[in-house]
Amino acid sequence: MTNFKPNILVVNDDGITAPGIKVLIHIMKEIGRVVVVAPDSPQSGMGHAITIGKPLRLDKVDIYEDVEMYSCSGTPVDCVKLAVTKIFKGKKPDLCVSGINHGLNNGINVLYSGTMSAAVEGAIEGIPSIGFSLDDYTWQANFSHAEKYIKAIALQVLANGMPTATLLNVNFPNTAHIKGIRICRQANAKWAEDFDERTDPYKRPYYWISGVFQVNDKGEDTDSWALDNQYVSVVPIQFDMTAHHAIPVLNSWKFNA
Repeated sequence: MTNFKPNILVVNDDGITAPGIKVLIHIMKEIGRVVVVAPDSPQSGMGHAITIGKPLRLDKVDIYEDVEMYSCSGTPVDCVKLAVTKIFKGKKPDLCVSGINHGLNNGINVLYSGTMSAAVEGAIEGIPSIGFSLDDYTWQANFSHAEKYIKAIALQVLANGMPTATLLNVNFPNTAHIKGIRICRQANAKWAEDFDERTDPYKRPYYWISGVFQVNDKGEDTDSWALDNQYVSVVPIQFDMTAHHAIPVLNSWKFNA
C-alpha cells in the first residue's frame, strides 16, 4: 500500500472563478494534491498565445479549501509556463488537466482553444496532459454527468502515461444519458464564419464574429459523430504539426532557384 498522491496542475481558459474549473478541482482533489493556476479573466479563443512586452502578474488566492491557487494576468499558456517554472520550480507535476471548458473543442476548434492550448503546453513540458470540454456554453452548465468519466480518464493517464509528444482532447455531449467513451479521430469540421457589421457613434464600422459549425465528415470514427451520438469523444492529439505524408510529394518538386 502506498500513500503517494500525484501532483496535479489544473488550468483553464474561462477564468479562475468559472464553474467548470470548480468541478475539475473537486474531481482532482479525490486523486491527488491540486495546484491551480488560471487566468484572472476569460481567455477563450486565445489559442497558444503568450504574453510578450508587458509584465505578468501571479497572485496567490484563497477560493477553495485545501487547494493552492494562483490567479494569472496572462493567457492559459502563460499559466502553465509560470506554474512549471515558478511554482513547481522545474519539478514537473504528474498530470496537467485543463477545463472543464464551457463549450466544445472538437474538430478545428482544437486550434483556437485556450483550454486545449494549455494542455498542449503541458505536453510540450513533458507532463501527461488532458483537456476537458462540455457542449454547454452557459455559466449554469451541468457538469455532473461528466464527472465519473473525467476521473476515470485521469486515472488511466496517471497509470499508463501518454505516448511521446501526445495529449488527450476529451469532449462531453450535453446529456445525462452518456453511452460510454469512444476513442476517435478529429473530424473534418470547421466554422463557416460571418461578421455582423455595425456602426459606432462616430460612424466607424465594427464587427461581431458569428458563424455556423460545419461537419464535412461522414465518418463514424470522429469526435463529432461520437458527440452527436451521446458518447464521450477522446482524441489523442500531437503538437508536431509536420504533414509527414506531404514530404515525399515535396521531395518530387524541382526547385530551380
